[in-house]
Parts: sequence; C-alpha cells; structure tokens
Amino acid sequence: MPKNKWMMGILSLVVAVTLSACNTDSETSEESMDMNNATEENMSEDSGHMNMDHSGSGEVPADLQEAESPTYEVGSQAIIETDHMEGMKGAEATIVGAYDTTVYAVTYTPTNGGEPVENHKWVIHEELENPGDQPLKPGDEATIAADHMEGMDGATATIATAEETTVYMVDFTPPTGGEPVTNHKWVTEAELSAK
Repeated sequence: MPKNKWMMGILSLVVAVTLSACNTDSETSEESMDMNNATEENMSEDSGHMNMDHSGSGEVPADLQEAESPTYEVGSQAIIETDHMEGMKGAEATIVGAYDTTVYAVTYTPTNGGEPVENHKWVIHEELENPGDQPLKPGDEATIAADHMEGMDGATATIATAEETTVYMVDFTPPTGGEPVTNHKWVTEAELSAK
C-alpha cells in the first residue's frame, strides 16, 4: 500500500506540473495571439496609410511656369532618391512635368482634424492662396490651396523650408510592389538621379 501511495503522489505531481505547463503555454499562446492580432491590425492601419493613392490629376496651377531647360526632360526617366512615401525610393520615374518655382516644406493641421503634419514635402508657391510674388521664408504662414492629401486644402501652413528649384511631376511603380502612381506631385531636382 505505501508503495501505491508513493506512486500516486508522484503521478499527481507529474499531472499537476503538466497541467500547469499546459495552462501557462495556453496563456502564452493566447497572449501571443492577441499580440499578433494587434500587430496585424497596426500593420493594416499603417499599410492603409502607406497604400494611400498618391496619384494626382495632372492639373497644375495656371500660373505655374514650365521649366525652360530642366535637367530631366518631360518623357525621360530618372531614379527617385527620396522616400516621401513607402515604396518610392529607388523607383524608376517617368517625368510628366517640369516646372520652375519655389518649393516649400510645410507644417499644418489638417482641416478634417487629426495630428499636425510636420515638414510635409512638398507644396509649391503657386499652391498657396495669394502668396504674393516674392518667395515666402521659414516661419511665414500661408493657406494651402492644394489637395495632395486629405485635409490639406484650406489648412494654414507654417513654412519650414523654402527653395527655388525645378520640381517634377512623375509617374512611377513602387519597386516594393503595388499599383503604379501617376502624376505624383512633387519631386525636386535634388531628389532625382540619372538612370
């Protein structure tokens, strides 16, 4: 009898340890599943942002001057060296338009609510409401009259940087995959390299 009690004691101990391990494993599994679900949700939210349609209409302000002798001619190809959006850097761009203007990086709060957008690249001089003839300077404020992104049109922008240069409207297919982007506004000359 004592031998049977001893065996039952060991068996009970083994069962208790096994059940405890199973419980811990299932809790860990549930936790990791919850974390995986949260990660997937975050990734889908992020990818929803990253997969926003950055294509444009191709329309430009009436007073925007075409570049007389751009480095990259309309119809030519160049490599995009910037990453304003996911999948942009390294893409082969076809130049759709080339214009001489002042280009601004701006900070603004979207008109439809949400967090301020800092250092958005790019808004050009002709996409501001009544900016005057002279280029604005960092710290100046102006109203945006462009809708590159939702909530941008009509927002008050603070100029972060200003540069007189040639800007390009481009078509490209992200090298990371995804739909082709057409009439993307804007890429500066410094953000392109020869193919």
